Amino acid sequence: MTGESPFSINGTDPAVEVERTVSELRYGRPIILHDNQNKMALVALDAVQPRLFDQFAEAARQNHGLLLTRPRAARIGIKTTTDVLVPLAGKGFDWASRLSYAVDVDRPETWTAAPALASAAVDLTQTALLLPALVCADVSEDSSAFSGCCSLHADRIAGARPARESFQQIVRTRVPLNDYGDADFVVFRGGLAQKDQVAIIVGKPDVSKPVPIRIHSSCITGDLCGSLKCDCGDQLRNGLDLLLQAGGGVLLYLDQEGRGTGIGAKMRAYGYQHRGLDTIDADAELGFAPDHRRYESAIAMLKLLSISQVVVYTNNPTKIESLRRAGITVHARTPVLGRVTSENENYLRTKTLRAGHMLDLETLIAAE
Repeated sequence: MTGESPFSINGTDPAVEVERTVSELRYGRPIILHDNQNKMALVALDAVQPRLFDQFAEAARQNHGLLLTRPRAARIGIKTTTDVLVPLAGKGFDWASRLSYAVDVDRPETWTAAPALASAAVDLTQTALLLPALVCADVSEDSSAFSGCCSLHADRIAGARPARESFQQIVRTRVPLNDYGDADFVVFRGGLAQKDQVAIIVGKPDVSKPVPIRIHSSCITGDLCGSLKCDCGDQLRNGLDLLLQAGGGVLLYLDQEGRGTGIGAKMRAYGYQHRGLDTIDADAELGFAPDHRRYESAIAMLKLLSISQVVVYTNNPTKIESLRRAGITVHARTPVLGRVTSENENYLRTKTLRAGHMLDLETLIAAE
């Protein structure tokens, strides 16, 4: 039997190549990212074991560096408009880890602008739900020490982006809910890494008219455990109440914990909030921008449900902009409010003053 295997994906599916590379990063193994001229070996500091960190340094002949994103660089006193690369020669795993995400560390003595390939790999760490700190080595001249590593052309990262919008409905089932009666849970599968996303349909929405919807990102601490540090649990339940009162609607429950950074990073950020940082500065300490959430899955779910006109229950203008860019007609917005407490007041102030959420916070506080 001759010819290419029917299961070969080389050069045919960027999403599969990216997913395999992301898996290697999560396992703490090095990858090779390359373009038409250059090659770079990289490993995610958040996942690599100290022993492999040392092996990487040896294979790179100590010509390796640590990529820090622009938000993290700013937090440690580096004024830059780009990501930066800090030399790691002679530095150990603990030093690199502290420089990547510890609070109150000294600014390194030297750094350079990060190579384009290293910065491109940050997109992979976000897909992997890892901290965006990468140990990097230019291996353009000799990559033999990394010859067994997964290799990815940088243009495949952009080529995989359409996969984020590709979903299919896999099941729709009635679920009786306390306080809401019978609801339909509709599960969709797709996107990068083939995640399952859920639409909860309460009441009897008429898809020929503007449908009340809420896009709600998962919050294990707030939705499930009643955390007092946020208003997510209140927004989930109050959102469902409002949808039912409107005669029926759809709540899109998205798997993107911690504003898209993942539960591990979220818990690290919580620790920094206990030290007085607000949510945005806590995420910046970890190298993140203020918000990494994406809404391609929500848009795909709406289209598969034949919903093209909506009334959005939200305080976040980014969600409205995302829907409109995708061709969903937004007829109106209705706020979704939660209880203001001493534990979440600063969190709500940050959302209002720094993230642009549409909340009349002073009125809410006065009403308590």
